[in-house]
Amino acid sequence: VQLVESGGGLVQPGGSLRLSCAASGFTFSGYRMSWYRQAPGKERELVAAITSDGGSRNYADSVKGRFTISRDNAKNSVYLQMNSLKPEDTAVYYCYAARGAFGFWGQGTQVTVSS
Repeated sequence: VQLVESGGGLVQPGGSLRLSCAASGFTFSGYRMSWYRQAPGKERELVAAITSDGGSRNYADSVKGRFTISRDNAKNSVYLQMNSLKPEDTAVYYCYAARGAFGFWGQGTQVTVSS
């Protein structure tokens, strides 16, 4: 069972990044997928989530209209398109897979928004 995030990096305010999370070792299409983030000194927070079939999505108020979560069950992957990035988006971003009471995390990818 593995989740591997990629796509993080340093970007200027107003820029864009696309995070990817590649899943393996489990039936990806049966899991709800989420992106969380954790900034230094802060608690981990939910950024966006998508149901197993991709039919429903929800977002934190702080990212609505700027971030888009999507998934490709054929590729066992979930994505987070981040536009109009702000310095306060700086954090480690984590992929999370959940089915019922069971869930597991990726290792995270750093996103830094700075000029």
